[in-house]
Amino acid sequence: MAVSDNPHLIALSVQRTREGVRDRRVVLGQQYHAHVLQSRRDTIAPVSSDDLNFALRLADAADAITRDRFQAIDLLVERKPDRTPVTDADTAVEDAVRALLAESLPADSVAGEERGGDIRAGRTWVLDPIDGTKNFLRGVPAWATLIALVVDGVPQVGVVSAPALGSRWWAARGEGAWVSRGGGAAERISVSGVRSLEDAYLSTTHLGSWVKYHSRERYLALVDACWESRAFGDFWQHCLVAEGAIDLAAEAIVNPWDVAPLQVLVEEAGGGFTDLSGANRFDGGSVLTSNGHLHEAALSLLGDR
Repeated sequence: MAVSDNPHLIALSVQRTREGVRDRRVVLGQQYHAHVLQSRRDTIAPVSSDDLNFALRLADAADAITRDRFQAIDLLVERKPDRTPVTDADTAVEDAVRALLAESLPADSVAGEERGGDIRAGRTWVLDPIDGTKNFLRGVPAWATLIALVVDGVPQVGVVSAPALGSRWWAARGEGAWVSRGGGAAERISVSGVRSLEDAYLSTTHLGSWVKYHSRERYLALVDACWESRAFGDFWQHCLVAEGAIDLAAEAIVNPWDVAPLQVLVEEAGGGFTDLSGANRFDGGSVLTSNGHLHEAALSLLGDR
């Protein structure tokens, strides 16, 4: 499929011509992680526009399945060994995406939540067929398919497709971060310019996970320091950081497939992405995303350094 055949990429190429004057808050937000990204760009060959185009095609295939199975009366639900639910839609999406990858990119590795696999040197596609399965099976529309292309351990392309929310977010290194709402034209997104925790809007996860995997006291310290906090949950909170709708999002426990595409999305939007120890990685078992300005202040309160 040519780039010109994809409406998302048509909009992207048109809007990139308007970047002569960038929002100053994006530039400032990028200062937090620019040195990390530059060192990685120097050693990793950039992905092609075909990779982003193909990732969007994979998301289209996933959406066709999830739209059909969302709120289906015959949805099949089982429990995995870790007692988390999995539906027939989860496995159908991952199987469909894997089949497309095997057909078109047989040399690439694949790692997914439901069918396993390792993130290897070279190119690996990392999949979460439905992030927010509990929402999906209860009819709550906050769920998405997450797709990332990871090259030598660094996410280079990320797509987050949330058809029940009418939104799709995507990013590629050096190409910015984008959203399409209701199937409309792509809009470039960027993080907020908030510089003080007392003015910050935070999203996080439920207290129980922080007590079990991190620290109740550190969780409460961050919540108390912020202007407002909510629990938008899962992928959505990090997409909201990338859009500038909120300023921080933190989770005490995550898997690599939960956040791989979100790293490139948030960073290309000008934000910061680390685990709770401050390491710039998606496989550290926890995650903090921010507008960049607030990252060090939040890490100092979370204290896992």
